[in-house]
Amino acid sequence: MKVTENEKEMISTTTKKSSEITKDGSFKRQKNRFSTPFGNNAGELPVEADRYRLIWSAACPWAHRSVIVRKVLGLDDVISLGTVSPMRPKVGHVDWEFSLDDKGVDPVLGIRNLSEIYKKTDPEYTGRPTVPVMVDLNNNKAVNNDYFNLTNYFETIWSPLHKQYAPDLYPERLRQEIDEINDVIFNDVNNGVYKCGFAASQAAYEQAYDQLFNRLDELENRLANKRFLFGDFITDADVRFYTTLVRFDVAYYNAFNTNRNLIREFTNLWGYVRDLYQTPGFGDTTDFDAIKLHYHLSITINPDKDDDKILPKGPDLSCWDLPHNRHMLSKKEEKFLIY
Repeated sequence: MKVTENEKEMISTTTKKSSEITKDGSFKRQKNRFSTPFGNNAGELPVEADRYRLIWSAACPWAHRSVIVRKVLGLDDVISLGTVSPMRPKVGHVDWEFSLDDKGVDPVLGIRNLSEIYKKTDPEYTGRPTVPVMVDLNNNKAVNNDYFNLTNYFETIWSPLHKQYAPDLYPERLRQEIDEINDVIFNDVNNGVYKCGFAASQAAYEQAYDQLFNRLDELENRLANKRFLFGDFITDADVRFYTTLVRFDVAYYNAFNTNRNLIREFTNLWGYVRDLYQTPGFGDTTDFDAIKLHYHLSITINPDKDDDKILPKGPDLSCWDLPHNRHMLSKKEEKFLIY
């Protein structure tokens, strides 16, 4: 039987996805290829205004958190931003494309697909080209796609370029505790929804599902008497938690079968995530249309489904601007700790 080009594309995409599935059917995310830290020591990436371009997708939670921190700290004046489409291109491999830009080309990098930068940087690279990624404009090469640590770099080593009166999202006295909860949130929540959605066995799915909702229940209780995860002020941990919570009802609940509860059915989590959404840097960088398109129609989320996919009409988004009353927990309107 002759295999069509479309079928070849689907086979290739499925292979890419299955390379991150373990023998027991669990999803194991690929490691970051470019993880050189930003810093002032030899071999580290220098912090310089207008030297780097941050590439993101509005659909991606890992990229979204770096864009939130970039904006909150005022780094949007010194780090340019490139945006890829929430829809994957049909090119026979997993990729991101700049179809939102004029003529489908990033105006700074001059490329159509993100893989071009990855291949230019490392011709032997075989993994998925991922966002966020920092590109050095001196040579148009990828220098850091370490999404787990990127916000911490923005919060610390990039501080000389912060705007005046920028908040302290990663206060030194709390860093160990923030790191600890960030690990928990990553494993059980941020990556937990993907473990559910990409599980290739019933047992792996149910284990991830139980782990996810046990953790959400625990965090619901934590936020019963705290406005944010560490009290009165937003920290890096809240940014990381937010990017999963804000996608949950519009994407993960259906697309990833994380369907025990909607976030709007949790009393504290629902007020908490609306509080963040209504904070500058959070809601104004949240694109629900892009999120829905990616998770419900993307060829890499459901590669073996037909092209005739349905984009869910709901849920109602008007409730995101309703009063949350979370300030009553701190008696303060100010959400940021200013250093």
